[in-house]
Amino acid sequence: MIKTIQMPSKKETLTVIVIMALFLLLTAACIGLRSEHLLMAALYLVLFFAGLPTRKLAVALLPFAIFGISYDWMRICPNYEVNPIDVAGLYNLEKSLFGVMDNGVLVTPCEYFAVHHWAVADVFAGIFYLCWVPVPILFGLCLYFKKERKTYLRFALVFLFVNLIGFAGYYIHPAAPPWYVINYGFEPILNTPGNVAGLGRFDEIFGVTIFDSIYGRNANVFAAVPSLHAAYMVVALVYAIIGKCRWYVIALFSVIMAGIWGTAIYSCHHYIIDVLLGISCALLGWLLFEYGLMKIRGFRNFFDRYYQYIK
Repeated sequence: MIKTIQMPSKKETLTVIVIMALFLLLTAACIGLRSEHLLMAALYLVLFFAGLPTRKLAVALLPFAIFGISYDWMRICPNYEVNPIDVAGLYNLEKSLFGVMDNGVLVTPCEYFAVHHWAVADVFAGIFYLCWVPVPILFGLCLYFKKERKTYLRFALVFLFVNLIGFAGYYIHPAAPPWYVINYGFEPILNTPGNVAGLGRFDEIFGVTIFDSIYGRNANVFAAVPSLHAAYMVVALVYAIIGKCRWYVIALFSVIMAGIWGTAIYSCHHYIIDVLLGISCALLGWLLFEYGLMKIRGFRNFFDRYYQYIK
């Protein structure tokens, strides 16, 4: 017996095709199409039209797709064109709050680790930093395929919401990361390329270019505040607890979360201040979503319709 594919309605088909065409046209016009844009569009269309199960997955993944597109589209209007870049102010505040003595000189923790580092720590730092996006997304997919789709949807929307809050922070307060001060000083230099900083030691140990390829595509180096690296695993841990995951999952997430926080500072990608603000961003996003947006009837109705579609 031949199994028929349940095709989307004409309205759904038209909506997806129009949105996809607009995405590709706007991306091409504003920042230029790259191979990953075409790959993402093709993958999404395949998922959407392959059948009902994959169409539900495609719709469920929209928060993560919007996150990626939003980050990429920040190239259209760099945050340093909106507000002045903070280089010295953040550095001096970090030193005054968390400075450490090194050979009789007060330095930031990042400056200390730029000089004092260890191969074992470099290996673990690289492993932890490779987890910051994949682990939350894999966690979301696990929730989805385990049919815990209401928890999945709450997690995915909070993940997106936290990112949007963080992106707003980038524009409100453009700030240079620690490695920028170490390499360039306190004068803002626009269009500065991304830098692997301390993570380059991981690449050197294993003879790879993993982090070099990642940070070579950085949309904006003056986006250190808040540290979204520090935020993502907070959101994952919160929903692992809410979803009543096994104790070892919660323990693993806690270790990865703390490891990412430490790596952000050890690798000179973020100050302690950035990390604390990233944690605050995650908790703020979760609280506003669960105890603010979900209490609004219109948003709750949207959430319920979204859930009914993907469940």
